[in-house]
Amino acid sequence: MRILVTGGAGFIASHIADAYINAQHTVAVVDDLSTGKRENVPQEAQFFEVDIRNSNALRKVFEDFNPDVVNHHAAQASVPRSSKDPQYDASVNIIGSINLLLLSAEFGVKRFIYASTGGAVYGEPQQLPVNEDHPLMPTSPYGISKMVVEHYLRFFGREQELSWVALRYGNVYGPRQDPTKGAGVVAIFAARMLRGERPIIYGDGSAERDYIYISDVVAANIAALKHGQGPLNIATGKPTSVMQIYEAVSAVLGWDKGFEKRPMRPGEVQRVSLSVTQAYKTLNWEPQVGLEEGVRKTVDWVRANIDRL
Repeated sequence: MRILVTGGAGFIASHIADAYINAQHTVAVVDDLSTGKRENVPQEAQFFEVDIRNSNALRKVFEDFNPDVVNHHAAQASVPRSSKDPQYDASVNIIGSINLLLLSAEFGVKRFIYASTGGAVYGEPQQLPVNEDHPLMPTSPYGISKMVVEHYLRFFGREQELSWVALRYGNVYGPRQDPTKGAGVVAIFAARMLRGERPIIYGDGSAERDYIYISDVVAANIAALKHGQGPLNIATGKPTSVMQIYEAVSAVLGWDKGFEKRPMRPGEVQRVSLSVTQAYKTLNWEPQVGLEEGVRKTVDWVRANIDRL
């Protein structure tokens, strides 16, 4: 298949682009390099340096590449930034996504895979683990924008018969996660420790997330080429606190200098874990990498690349 991967110079989508190429698909990457890195784009992929908000430039990509599948990961992905600048967040995450959906419908795209978020669209959970039927009550503009695009997907699915799946990720971590971009606590903690700086913990460290290693996310995106419809949680189903992450990274690096404590940031959910029963049923997918192994692999990558991060 011909697969267009948006955000393919970024952490998550570059791994997905690699995997699609390894599976013998033809891949093109769209990225404006605002947060992604050109070096992350697979050499075998056709590359378009395009902002998804630029509909004219995006049209030329579709005319040139004519994709069968769109895998959409390009996004403004910072919760704090979305709170500070909700207009920018909406322009990228909503308007950019609508541009892609309109062109996908026009050019006869057969499948649309959307990177959504399990942590932010649900808000503070009414029960744990959260399943896909849980009410959507996002507490940040980022969560709102991701939720809105899911509604647009339903519209395009109904009106344009576009086949789609929205993968609601837990907190993804792994190699290539840039600790300077404000997301990815494993990479951020590791980088600060390696530089001799104490990590920063917001709140009391009890906030819980569902941390999912990058290779498991990649496997879900491979399965989603042919299977799944609607929203699907992609996570582990297990809550892990920020303090547990701090302790796991500290154990790998032998860190004993403690951490800085700061107030909880606005828009952050206190605790969440995601049920992955539906993903198992529809994608025949389940996570394979445990937290200890995933943290070790991530820290090893940060250590090997610290001089250029």
